[in-house]
Amino acid sequence: MMKIDIQQAWWAMIGLGNGTREWTVEEKFEKIAEAGFTGILGSLPEDREAEKWRRLLDEYKFSFGIHSFPAKKEDLQILLQKAKEFGVQYVNSQVMGEFIIGDDAIQLLKELVAEAKEVNIPYYIETHRGRITQDLIRTVQYVNAIPDLRLTIDLSHYVLAGEGCSSERAEEYFDVLLKRTSSIHARVSNGQQIQVDIGPKGDHPMTERFVRWWEKGMSYWLEEAKPNDVLPLVCELGPPDYSITRYSHSSPSEITNRWEQAIVFKSIMEETWGRVIKKNV
Repeated sequence: MMKIDIQQAWWAMIGLGNGTREWTVEEKFEKIAEAGFTGILGSLPEDREAEKWRRLLDEYKFSFGIHSFPAKKEDLQILLQKAKEFGVQYVNSQVMGEFIIGDDAIQLLKELVAEAKEVNIPYYIETHRGRITQDLIRTVQYVNAIPDLRLTIDLSHYVLAGEGCSSERAEEYFDVLLKRTSSIHARVSNGQQIQVDIGPKGDHPMTERFVRWWEKGMSYWLEEAKPNDVLPLVCELGPPDYSITRYSHSSPSEITNRWEQAIVFKSIMEETWGRVIKKNV
């Protein structure tokens, strides 16, 4: 009864189009549906756009999770209430303040988690550079200090920051985080670039490592999941300058097809989940 929900990141749709122009909002929804995605991770639409987004989400029967970037609990309070009213599936936070550490960081994270519990909406902290989760060691400390801290797993940031993170100690730390998996962002980094093209069949040398981590995260989630729980898996391939580009004075050109890559990642996540389910039957 537990299932996955493979979402496309709306941020990852920036710049995608037919070669002459970017797709409209409606065209992007249509493309996401045609590819077999079941939801979107985006931003809570502003008042003028809310009606259009609600109509399109309902039309395509999409789930909808949202980003947030709180620096204090007050930043989250109003957003959470609006998210609840809009029917948001979950709220994902990149918590601001990469220089907040130790007890101050732990206290802020506790306050944010408490705010989400007050509104009764699923709430996940994303493992991300340039945020309170700046590095792997600190994030492990936060997880150990806060038993109900749930994570959006994006290990591409730590692999990049650690130039590969190939040691046994890194694997031990990753395992601590993976045990708190409540969502996974699909992107592969190689220790030098945050987002690499993994090829049409996903046969980049780093793909196997990331798939192994994703499979562990899915397995840990399934062990704790209750009937009807949903695990959001998000294909999150960012536009320039996340994607590798050729320099240009006018506009950078990407060396990869992000849309085709998103579909490759979707297939990999589905296959990985299939293995997890098979092992647990």
